[in-house]
Amino acid sequence: MILIDNTQIILGTIFAQYDSPMDVTLELARHVTLSTYRMYRNMFHKEYGELVLCQDAGNYWRREIFPHYKINRKKTRAVDDYNWDRIFEILDTIRNEVRDNFPYKSMKVERCEADDIIATLVKHYHDKEKIMIVSSDKDFQQLFRYPNVKQYSPIKKSLVTCTEPERYLFEHIIKGDATDGIPNILSADDTFAVDGKRQKPLAAKKLAQWQTFSNVPQEYQTNINRNQMLVDHAYIPMEYENAILEEFKKPPEGDRSKLFDYFVEKRLKNLMDVIQDF
Repeated sequence: MILIDNTQIILGTIFAQYDSPMDVTLELARHVTLSTYRMYRNMFHKEYGELVLCQDAGNYWRREIFPHYKINRKKTRAVDDYNWDRIFEILDTIRNEVRDNFPYKSMKVERCEADDIIATLVKHYHDKEKIMIVSSDKDFQQLFRYPNVKQYSPIKKSLVTCTEPERYLFEHIIKGDATDGIPNILSADDTFAVDGKRQKPLAAKKLAQWQTFSNVPQEYQTNINRNQMLVDHAYIPMEYENAILEEFKKPPEGDRSKLFDYFVEKRLKNLMDVIQDF
């Protein structure tokens, strides 16, 4: 299967086409998004099978155990120039159209992120089929611990390499993830939530000395547990894994018989010429 990190892919594709975020239109966003799906399907379909579009849902379960999760993204969106309400409206429109008309599974599970969906499908299907993850998110390197899993980065336009996924995961837990509001294990929960507050520095020498969690001083165990729950895909709660697997069992809502009428209705003339690629 080809697991598409859908929100990241669509946003990255759309913003690459515009000189100004205020120029975003549904028509062009639709065209470039569908063209992107076609591109990745042409690249990987023969070896990896069909696209699976993995969507974020709201009210992430991680915020229940860590209220500061991804808090900085809200702050950034509040002050930048992007009309995020309009952008997300466009995203939802395109997602719904693709879900209803295209022969791809479109996965969206309440309280889960695309990462949860991708990780769960990898864990449960890596021994049944080859899997290609299409995402630039470095977090998926931990999934290289499973066989038959590869990742393609749209930003680098190349396959991601990681020879030591277990070591990568260990360091990720220790260092946290500032982009998601997760501090390193030396720092307090609210490090990224309080203006002007900074992480305690974590020396590379110290990190190199800690080859396993057993070498880390016991005083940091609570913060290790915090970061494991937020970072390690092995800690996705079973109730959400089960919900994801149940959703995956459902057939796609769309099928290829709907594509011609959809392309005509949306005036996708250029894509009509390559409709067989979808």
